[in-house]
Amino acid sequence: MTSRSVSSRGRLFAATAAAVAALICGLAGAEAAAKKADKTEAAKPNLVGSFGDWNVFVGQAGKGRICYVLAQPKSREPAGKREAGYAFISDRPGEGVRNEVSFIMGFEVAGGAAADPKGDAKTDPKAKAKAAKPEAKGKPAAAPVATVGDESFDLLPKGANLWVKNAARESALINQMKAGVTLEVKASAARGGGTTDTYSLTGFSQAMDRLTKECPGKG
Repeated sequence: MTSRSVSSRGRLFAATAAAVAALICGLAGAEAAAKKADKTEAAKPNLVGSFGDWNVFVGQAGKGRICYVLAQPKSREPAGKREAGYAFISDRPGEGVRNEVSFIMGFEVAGGAAADPKGDAKTDPKAKAKAAKPEAKGKPAAAPVATVGDESFDLLPKGANLWVKNAARESALINQMKAGVTLEVKASAARGGGTTDTYSLTGFSQAMDRLTKECPGKG
């Protein structure tokens, strides 16, 4: 892992993801979600472009502009009543953050509570309890992974979210996505069972070009 830890990445991500997810779904609660995000220095994002299956949002954070590219999976297997999943790429040039890849799974991912021993579990009693709680009985949960074509990228769980385990490979994943047809994300739930989200990559390259235009600056 690089110095960009799951704990530090997760704080801003958790607040802004709720607002963006509400907007992309057209939910009436988008304004309320954005107000909640404001409490952690993230303003309501605005949709600035749609390209195929991908949408581009721009908002303001404590240190300046923040831009997102977001999509929902075309399919989720097995189908169920879990919350929707999202692929989420963000740029925060004011913080020197580029091409940060995240996935919102909508369920507690196996191993997610104990993914960052230096993070929230140390100070949050509930998180600490989750970290100590054993996973569902049976075979060990498979590690989460993102796959584009023949290339695979290990993912790191934190609660109901995933990040690229080696942050230095985020740009490589994005390059594969620009040239690929589909993105597949596999993860196991803490309660047992696996989920496979399949994303169409139609419009992804154009969406990333718009992201760079909206949030220029050094990476």
